[in-house]
Amino acid sequence: MLHNAWILAGATATGKSSVCQHIAERMDLKILSADSMLVYKGMDIGTAKPSTGERGDVPYFGIDLVTPDRPFSTGTWMDAARSAIRSIQSSTEKPLIVTGGTGLYIKALTSGLESEVADPEIRCRWKETFQKEGVRRLQDEIRKRLPECPPALADSTNPRRLIRALEHIEVSGGLPDNWKRDEKPVITALTLPRKQLHARILRRVKAMFDQGLLEEVHQLKELYPVWSVTASRAIGYEETLAVLAGTITQDEAVERISMRTRQLAKRQETWFRHQQSTIWCTMEDGDCVESIAEKVLSLWNKHGPTKLKI
Repeated sequence: MLHNAWILAGATATGKSSVCQHIAERMDLKILSADSMLVYKGMDIGTAKPSTGERGDVPYFGIDLVTPDRPFSTGTWMDAARSAIRSIQSSTEKPLIVTGGTGLYIKALTSGLESEVADPEIRCRWKETFQKEGVRRLQDEIRKRLPECPPALADSTNPRRLIRALEHIEVSGGLPDNWKRDEKPVITALTLPRKQLHARILRRVKAMFDQGLLEEVHQLKELYPVWSVTASRAIGYEETLAVLAGTITQDEAVERISMRTRQLAKRQETWFRHQQSTIWCTMEDGDCVESIAEKVLSLWNKHGPTKLKI
């Protein structure tokens, strides 16, 4: 069976969860979260995780996978996602919904993870070559070894990607499968005018404190005194921990969280513009969930579900 999904991506605070919840209820579908912060148990308010009440009867996957004191990786998430997708699609032919703003998770689903082939000595040698001779030399070396190499990779200006490609070529004789495709899988993403998104972010951050973010973080800290690096630096949680420690005020925390969230939103949109073939669904802050859902469904039906590489 081919595994496929309706994917709705986009920047944080664009309302992806509400739209997907509405569609899932209407069409009797299941939802896989592609959000790297929703994996943490107990980190609910600060991640805007849909509550049990908000989820209703819609089954969710990819959330509450690990406690804040444990490390977590894209590979671990992919293992959970594979298990969920195979379980879901062994009993139904309906595509599931994948939604979230973690581009790496979505790219892993649609293009596969990069090979774990590694040789530190080879990598070090190509790093030295890059430092001495620059990106052009790396590009030339890839073309020399693999004349059939996709232009998108050969012309890349990302030295880390080029070094990994050369490392893989020397170890295995070729590129990882997911680097050989010229076409990027098509996904749908929500977008909101910048000023409107920034205003929505500020409202959401203030609402999080009203909903009890300080209490949530205090309780989590009592349960898990030492958090993983990723969890402790999560937007909203790092600042709230600082408030509890007395090093910043709540007003300062609101300002910092809003700023970091705006920066995250910009990075997310940039990712989806360059790393995926994205169909953008433009909306306004006052649009109701139902009308946005209709736009999304229209795009999904026009372009069809996205095939997953699991």
